[in-house]
Amino acid sequence: MPLTVGFDLDMTLIDPRPGMAAVMDAVAAETGYPLDGEAFAAHLGPPLDMVYRENGVPEEEIPDLIARFRALYPDVVIPSTVALPGAAQSLAAVRDLGGDVVVVTGKYRQNAALHLAAFGWEVDHLIGGVWSTGKAEALVLHGAAVYVGDHVGDVRGAKAAGAVAVGVTTGPCSAVELEEEGADVVFPDLTGFPEWLRENAERLSAASLGSSAPR
Repeated sequence: MPLTVGFDLDMTLIDPRPGMAAVMDAVAAETGYPLDGEAFAAHLGPPLDMVYRENGVPEEEIPDLIARFRALYPDVVIPSTVALPGAAQSLAAVRDLGGDVVVVTGKYRQNAALHLAAFGWEVDHLIGGVWSTGKAEALVLHGAAVYVGDHVGDVRGAKAAGAVAVGVTTGPCSAVELEEEGADVVFPDLTGFPEWLRENAERLSAASLGSSAPR
């Protein structure tokens, strides 16, 4: 079985914050709800329904606001998104080892696919619309030995799947927060991940999921 590595998307592989803020501000302007695009973009991770709910949007209106956000997304967010340092190299490192790449994200799958296409990144599996420990099912299904993410929710998902949890501090969570949540290794960004993966690939491939993690 090939080594399978899972990655989160927002603030792990890509930085979509300017566009995300702009779309949320547009939804706020259209609806009158107190949605702060800058604050939303600074804490990417939780799904839209949770964000809307926490900002006082009535439950019955949440589906319409989600649909509006998703409709605005392709023309605003995709063109303004940049790849984070080491992202392309990390995906390539998995390929060089003969491994599979699975992207597991809370983002709407169709928009996540647009991001991957924009950068020319080919992955073996893309799962969207899952968050925190909800990511575990997809990681287990595809046999991910490692899951890489920027949020404590990603660490929880990795741990629930029995995968090695790799954290990066390119998102809203600090190294201390990621480590306290149980991350096995934390990097400031993905530039150090390819070397770490090459050094530990044999053990990761051979070990059963949930065994002692290489550090």
